Amino acid sequence: MTTASLERRRRPTIGQRLRHNWPLTVFLVPGTVLLLLFHYLPLAGNVIAFKDYLPFVGVADSPWVGWRNFQILFNGDEAFLRALGNTLLITVVQTVVVFPAPIVLALLLNSLLSERIKRVVQTVLYLPHFLSWVIVVAIFQQFLGGSGMINTWLRSHGADPVQIIGNADSFVALITSQVIWKDTGWATILFLAVLATIPTELYESASVDGASRFRQTWHVTLPGMRPIIILLLILKLGDSLTVGFEQILLQQPSVGLQASEVLDTYVYNNGVIGGNWGVSAAVGLTKGLVSVGLVLAANKLAHIFGEDGVYRRGA
Repeated sequence: MTTASLERRRRPTIGQRLRHNWPLTVFLVPGTVLLLLFHYLPLAGNVIAFKDYLPFVGVADSPWVGWRNFQILFNGDEAFLRALGNTLLITVVQTVVVFPAPIVLALLLNSLLSERIKRVVQTVLYLPHFLSWVIVVAIFQQFLGGSGMINTWLRSHGADPVQIIGNADSFVALITSQVIWKDTGWATILFLAVLATIPTELYESASVDGASRFRQTWHVTLPGMRPIIILLLILKLGDSLTVGFEQILLQQPSVGLQASEVLDTYVYNNGVIGGNWGVSAAVGLTKGLVSVGLVLAANKLAHIFGEDGVYRRGA
């Protein structure tokens, strides 16, 4: 009998592990039920992507149309292509700009010598995360709007006002800055936790070898953070086609659909508002399948580079 066979025989079954860890299993039940009810059960509603869904008729009695809803999208629907283009543009910009921001901030916070100052700065940076997007958008309008504080100050000093809110050309930069301001501080929690686990002996050894602070960061800190960076990047790719539904919807009236329509708002505007339920469901289903594919591909790439990713090799 091979070693692998012996290990499989010794390995406890799922039922044995659940019985052995029954207190944890009990705590797991409520979250599992909520996950099934509000995440997995609604997936059955994707069937309307293959129907000409009529709410007053119901899902069961709505006529089947097969792949027609998908053909409408990929045969050159202008609104869909515009939403797809805007989504990809915002995804690329926010992946390049927003994703590294908490890493840089965590490194800066970790370099602070005073723990008291570090805690105060962390608390201040965490606060915006707990504000709703309604409040965040209102704050930016008060500062950057046509009658906001900055333009009021410019007018009072004889300068021309700067149009940022409502300007389609600066919309991507605006929503990116809003995301950075709101969520960067909160996103540093994981990175700071990882930094705390890096042995100080590694820094001491690097310092004895003459490594500068930059060299210590490059050769000690970043390699120690690499697993969590790769994991979060994979999860980010899986969520990459979701670029802030509420944030963008709140600012669409001032910018217009040409610059602000993304896949999520397309589904809302055409499904809930426009009544094109089947086409909107087809968009949502396609987006979900593409996101799953991105996660699997990124996870496979992580395995190639020797990292576990979302799940371990062979799991």
